[in-house]
Amino acid sequence: MSRVFNFSAGPAMLPQEVLERAREEMLDWHGTGMSVMEMSHRGKEFMSIAEKATADLRELMAVPDDYEILFLQGGASSQFAMVPMNLLRDKTKADYLNTGAWSKKAIGEAKKFCDVNVAATTEADGFSSAPAQDEWQISADAAYVHYTPNETIGGVEFNYIPETGDVPLVADMSSTILSRPIDVSKYGVIYAGAQKNIGPAGLTVVIVRKDLIGQTLDKTPAMFDYQVHAEAGSMANTPPTYGWYLAGLVFEWLKEKGGLQGMAEINKRKADKLYQAIDTSDFYANPVRPDCRSWMNVPFTLANPDLDKTFLEEAAKQGLTTLKGHRSVGGMRASIYNAMPEAGVDTLVEFMADFEKRNG
Repeated sequence: MSRVFNFSAGPAMLPQEVLERAREEMLDWHGTGMSVMEMSHRGKEFMSIAEKATADLRELMAVPDDYEILFLQGGASSQFAMVPMNLLRDKTKADYLNTGAWSKKAIGEAKKFCDVNVAATTEADGFSSAPAQDEWQISADAAYVHYTPNETIGGVEFNYIPETGDVPLVADMSSTILSRPIDVSKYGVIYAGAQKNIGPAGLTVVIVRKDLIGQTLDKTPAMFDYQVHAEAGSMANTPPTYGWYLAGLVFEWLKEKGGLQGMAEINKRKADKLYQAIDTSDFYANPVRPDCRSWMNVPFTLANPDLDKTFLEEAAKQGLTTLKGHRSVGGMRASIYNAMPEAGVDTLVEFMADFEKRNG
């Protein structure tokens, strides 16, 4: 069977070139006679893989020297607790922006450790926009400001990087990392689950400014301490070695594609095509305010929801899979991460036009 265009929000599709190379190296990595999955994480073979992946990510994102890059386990959801454990220090309050499901989860976890001030929320408008910075009600004594630049479920994206002065800015970039260039120096912590734009599930990347590590809350578990992982080169426990290896292959693929500037051009083009198909139709609709629309996750609804099941069934027959919207919002959602080829978006747009013609 030929490969489908997988629009899953995550775990998402990986670049075919990466999967083909991993297949070639599965049984014998570079003449070692063993798979990467079988290597000691402390052996020179895997250490070379880890070091190159780290260096490539630092180059791709232009990560300054005063930042650590950590490859951790536990998913991005573990960072909901690790962030306050590591960044609160002698303070008891943190500011959070509430723009959707993942923001709410981060807020709920942080409340176990500190007083959370919701500096801004868009819940009243159904999470269909991102709040302008002049709408925030910030704290005078917050340890950090946390936000989710892209809400995977709602398809809402910030079109600006918040300015927080000397207060560290923390970002859950799980669904937008590596999709375009960003200024890492504006952040105190960036974290991202791998299963959307980096690699397979089970790996989490954390980029943290060095001056923010080393003063955790009392009784913080060692494996939740950024300094422990930084000092051990992300080897304080056995890391997700195969996920790290595949992430490294993705980083190489991104460099071959022109780096993050090259990906930004492709991603913008893909998103524009899909939104144009929605906006020029009376049959489809997108609930997000236009200036806050995500490049990565595009939710849309049909004018007649009774046709949803038929739409999904017919789309699957055309090799367009995993388009069902999240259970909390319904409708459809097309996640068009880096690995989604432009041909996949073109095929979806063509199918949508044909489906409308036959059912509108």
